[in-house]
Amino acid sequence: MIIGVVKEIKNHEYRVGLTPNNVKAFVKANHTILVEANAGAGAHFSDEDYIAAGATIIESSKEIYSKAEMIIKVKEPLESEYALLKEGQILFTYLHLAANPELAKVLMEKKITAIAYETIEDREGFLPCLRPMSQIAGRLSIQEGAKYIESTYGGKGILLGGIPGVERGKIVIIGGGTVGTYAAKAAIGMGAIVTILDRNLKRLEYLDDIFGSSITTLYSNSENVERCLKDADLVIGAVLIPGDKAPKIIREDYVKEMKKGAVIVDIAIDQGGICETSKATSHDDPIYIKHNVVHYCVSNMPGAVPYTATMALTNVTSDYALGIANNGLLSLCNSDNGFKKGLNIINGKCVNYNVSHALGLEYTNIEEVLK
Repeated sequence: MIIGVVKEIKNHEYRVGLTPNNVKAFVKANHTILVEANAGAGAHFSDEDYIAAGATIIESSKEIYSKAEMIIKVKEPLESEYALLKEGQILFTYLHLAANPELAKVLMEKKITAIAYETIEDREGFLPCLRPMSQIAGRLSIQEGAKYIESTYGGKGILLGGIPGVERGKIVIIGGGTVGTYAAKAAIGMGAIVTILDRNLKRLEYLDDIFGSSITTLYSNSENVERCLKDADLVIGAVLIPGDKAPKIIREDYVKEMKKGAVIVDIAIDQGGICETSKATSHDDPIYIKHNVVHYCVSNMPGAVPYTATMALTNVTSDYALGIANNGLLSLCNSDNGFKKGLNIINGKCVNYNVSHALGLEYTNIEEVLK
């Protein structure tokens, strides 16, 4: 198979779809790897590294899109890339289609086989390709929140961990999954007062067991959310419904009641965000202030640590991609039901229920398409 790796063009996105070590595995299996010039530079992989691994360096992404049977990326194609997609091509990347109806339309019109990292499941029902980025985003959310609560950026001007004689900051984490857990680890390590809200009581029990008295766990309902937000210095939005839009848990009325200079880090912004006042931002313009509350809504947070993020991501995704290249998409789907859930669009049809629900598209059972 001819596989293309293009340079990411999303603002301040420095990750890359395959590392040189990944390339070696594909080349060993007799596949051809085309890598756009400087595609790995942001993650500190040189063109020479890729050449040594057996890849061919191509100067333009247009040529790679025209030749490759499968494109391996990190982030969804942007509008300038839509015309480059080739009918029938396999696209393997983060898609987050629930927040991007225009891309979904293009993928369906071009009959792209669109496989989303974020909806692939493992045998336990977890999201293996999303997990490493969730771990990074969780830790980064506290790091970024601590920075933007400084008065320089319009924040309240407090040290979240406090010092002797001065109270510690209060961090509220909405969502107790992977993102929320790793945010809690970072927040506890900082010395802040941490509260986690979730609707899964078993998950809250688990978090209570591992963190003990270091956190407070609360059932996530409107009353508890509103009450916690009023007292919060930093709020982390960490709720995910795979493939679907994020639920709007933080109403605008709640934001109006928050402390002046408090910070919201909405990690769910890729799926539309959990806060009614959230809108996507970028690494070069990451924050805005609404109702006296600082909002940080960067849609590709792990892009800030591209080497770590690329290594963590490709540790998982490259095995799936190699399985497609070696055995074909149908074979991998038949042998791995969890991988099958990664297919969002195929042959012009939406085959992921949550994506279809989010976008109001007709849902087609994947089994009908794979016959």
